[in-house]
Amino acid sequence: MAALKLARAVAGGFGCGAVPGAPGTAASVAATLLGAALLAISPWVLALAAVVAVSVGIWAIARVGAAGDPSWIVIDEIAGQWIALLYLRDPAPLGLLAGFLLFRLFDIVKPGPVGWADRRSGPVAVMADDVVAGVLAALLLYLLRRAWPGVLD
Repeated sequence: MAALKLARAVAGGFGCGAVPGAPGTAASVAATLLGAALLAISPWVLALAAVVAVSVGIWAIARVGAAGDPSWIVIDEIAGQWIALLYLRDPAPLGLLAGFLLFRLFDIVKPGPVGWADRRSGPVAVMADDVVAGVLAALLLYLLRRAWPGVLD
């Protein structure tokens, strides 16, 4: 019983999934703020946190046995948002905002590989579309940083 409660807490982003109307956005905002703090320690700490979030998220989603991808499960948004921020080194507020907006855009619109991953089923698939959205956002942030050095961080 304790493992199920822990799995529900993890899958629900420790309360973010209970935010009415926009639980995924709430989780992304929380993840952006926590991600900025982790980046301040080291980009490697953020990378490790993202790997842990994906791994523990897959376990939690499997444990709660949710069908599909219910809106209260937001650990996938947290992991994807952290992945999106990985190319920011010393992020300025504009960089964090850009990372947040790009991730949410890819997560909502679901272009190409994000949509493909979203159409899969199972706990890994629930995580996969947000991981792919995070990777795409990170790559675009990288390109933006190269085009305008110093603007985003």
